[in-house]
Amino acid sequence: MRGGRAGRGGRHHRADDPGSCACPACAMLFDRPGAAGGRYRGVPRRYLVDPAHGVDDADWEALQIPVSTVFFLRNSALDRLVALYPSPAGPAESELDPSTWQTVLDRTRLAALLEPDVEALLLRRAGGVTTCHLVPVDACYELVGRMRLHWQGFDGGQTARAELEGFFDRLAGLARPLTEDTA
Repeated sequence: MRGGRAGRGGRHHRADDPGSCACPACAMLFDRPGAAGGRYRGVPRRYLVDPAHGVDDADWEALQIPVSTVFFLRNSALDRLVALYPSPAGPAESELDPSTWQTVLDRTRLAALLEPDVEALLLRRAGGVTTCHLVPVDACYELVGRMRLHWQGFDGGQTARAELEGFFDRLAGLARPLTEDTA
């Protein structure tokens, strides 16, 4: 594996060395389960949306997330599900009881497809509608970085809201609907 950052079109991998990247040729080595004794995992490039999810207003309220966006990932080092949301200080972890998270996650088939450490279930509540996506974990951290960079004042400000809208517009173009074939 070559050192350095992933270049344009390069893929990230999850390793004991967080934030390290691999060129596309090397990244192919991490696509198989157990690569390098399980120390490295390629971050998949799949984007899915579940238009038939059952996450409703009551579920969203149960999450007690103070913002409109949250992502869940299975952290194998901690051996548990982690819920994070963008904040002006970076990713903020929710302290909610994990059984409540699981109840909400059970309302989408995407949760069963989630690859530990490298994929996240991304939920957004906007305009009374909740969207549910399965995305590469680095996309979630990209969103966190954008929010941190552009956040102003108490509510984030117009620029941060525009970045959030732009992110989800791009996501809508990348995500394939969950079907029986993709499940």
